Amino acid sequence: MADGDSDNDSDFHWTDDDENKSPTNLYGEASEAGPSRPSLYSHFIAMGFSGDMVEKAIKENGEGDPEAILQILLNSSDAGKSPLRPGDATAERPVADDEDSSDDWHIDDKEDFIDDLPSKDRKLLLLVDMGYSPEDAAAAIDRCGHESTILELADSIHAAQIALESDEMEQDYPKPRFEAGEGSSRRSTTEKKKTNDPKQKSKKSSTFRTRKDHVRKPPPDLDDAKITIPKPMVGFGLPNQTCITQRTLPDEAIGPPYFYYENIALTPKGVWETISRILYNIKPEFVDSKYFCAAARKRAYIHNLPIEGRHPLLPIPPKTIQEALPMTKQWWPKWDQRTQLNCLHTAIATIKITENITRALRESGENPKTSVRDYIIRECRKWNLVWIGHHRVAPLEPSEFEMLLGFPINHTRGGGTSRTERYKSLGNSFQVDTVAYHLSVLKKMFPYGINVLSLFSGIGGAEVALHNLRIFMKTVVSVEKSEINRNILRNFWRQTRQKGNLIDLEDVRQLDVDMIESLMKQYGPFDLVIGGSPCNNLTGSNRYTRDGLEGEHSSLFYDYFRVLDIVKSLMAKKR
Repeated sequence: MADGDSDNDSDFHWTDDDENKSPTNLYGEASEAGPSRPSLYSHFIAMGFSGDMVEKAIKENGEGDPEAILQILLNSSDAGKSPLRPGDATAERPVADDEDSSDDWHIDDKEDFIDDLPSKDRKLLLLVDMGYSPEDAAAAIDRCGHESTILELADSIHAAQIALESDEMEQDYPKPRFEAGEGSSRRSTTEKKKTNDPKQKSKKSSTFRTRKDHVRKPPPDLDDAKITIPKPMVGFGLPNQTCITQRTLPDEAIGPPYFYYENIALTPKGVWETISRILYNIKPEFVDSKYFCAAARKRAYIHNLPIEGRHPLLPIPPKTIQEALPMTKQWWPKWDQRTQLNCLHTAIATIKITENITRALRESGENPKTSVRDYIIRECRKWNLVWIGHHRVAPLEPSEFEMLLGFPINHTRGGGTSRTERYKSLGNSFQVDTVAYHLSVLKKMFPYGINVLSLFSGIGGAEVALHNLRIFMKTVVSVEKSEINRNILRNFWRQTRQKGNLIDLEDVRQLDVDMIESLMKQYGPFDLVIGGSPCNNLTGSNRYTRDGLEGEHSSLFYDYFRVLDIVKSLMAKKR
């Protein structure tokens, strides 16, 4: 999975995962494929108009005529003043003969300029890019103050929306919240009555439906608590520190089987409330992997595992860049004060980005001016660039990704896998040390081995974690769409000489009640159902289809629940 996480709120950089897109450089030159077009609101903010002016102009004219909005903004500005910074070239719209270019024009050095905006306008722009309306963003800043962090402002928006929904909702919601098939642990009384009618009975395999149809989206519960992201993101505690060791789980969440679900922490509003409600009302455990390795990775985990008796993998991984990559130390300039990397994404910087940085340094001499330093630091944070020579930066190698994420070196290498495919697979993976810390409680519970149903397995982060914990995997049923990733997991299974069974399947939607029941009869009940559904429609770097759990890819979460619910139901019958 990919997300837009970084070490702290002030360092948010929502990046496109498409490796062919990059921002304008220090000199205003577009990289290989220019920046994507922001929203209309963001567009005028980037031109230098204040958020209040843009909001008022859009309210008066609507969004259908950008030229009319621009004219009002220009008329509202002081006579003779440009909204651009002194020294910038005038933003002129290029004339196109045969095509409409109104959606494609932009000003030079836009990213530099956005960083120089007043705090309020910069945060307005970030919130709009995260999917909130300008009105909601402005109201939140007025309520909380412009010094509030992005997360605090997002929480405030969400709280206001929940309060509004609660005022407008009717009080007598129907009791059934989920539709499920015969034997489901989440069936309603009404559903049971229906299936008792012989005319309405159907075959078991067809009753369990695929995708999110298994779960009927419920109206928001009046008593649903808003989920906030804690600071710091340490979950129930870190290794060798005082930890929370007890929690109370809802009765319906208690196994068997144990289950573990992962996804990005920074999602569109309401996503984690929905996931929590569907996964038996368990609240997520938010953890940033920067406490386990040298790179940030903000994630949320919903599980029913015990939390007492956790222990970390040994040896403890390095937690700073220069401990993890010691060869960079001699070249690291003092003014680059990064100690950890941002989240590792599925794409890396292009050659042109690194060349522009080298050129900027050579032209500035040994003591670059502040604006050049700021530009370079921004690009290095955004693309996780490290220093490899005098005036030279470079993206991380795939083997360095593997090391930082806790995988064996060369885990993704070979078998015809390209560098691009390796970056993509690693960028979507678990951080092994973090997941292993949570799964470590299983070692004493299953001394003779464990049966695992691994959904959306990717390159086998869960399997690597269990192997490193020395937990024998009797059987792993791995479900993963990518043939490249399935090959990587098969190679790991062979190279580590696993003695258990590895069964790999391609499509989670093929897992119906009959197939699951057949697998359990052949290999035994599943002790652990683990996985993280795609985050494509959840991540802040997706500015086109950030549709939450309704998106084409991220709606596969409903299949995670569907399969888990089938397993729980089948195992409950045998108790």
